[in-house]
Amino acid sequence: SGHLDAAMLDVTDPEPLPDGHPLWRHPKVMITPHIASVTQADSAAQSVVDNIRRHRAGEELIGLVDRTLGY
Repeated sequence: SGHLDAAMLDVTDPEPLPDGHPLWRHPKVMITPHIASVTQADSAAQSVVDNIRRHRAGEELIGLVDRTLGY
């Protein structure tokens, strides 16, 4: 009905949205890649250090992106 001027979506259901979903083309909708936050240097550095330790130990890394999901 035109009551909203615009929408910014960080999370959708389903996630990720299918390729043909109307929200991808909606002129008043912006979709972020579910990373809309500011990185905190201390915690980010600790995460990198932890993952380096895990990699060296042959353990599964934390926070990997599954590119087959489309985002």
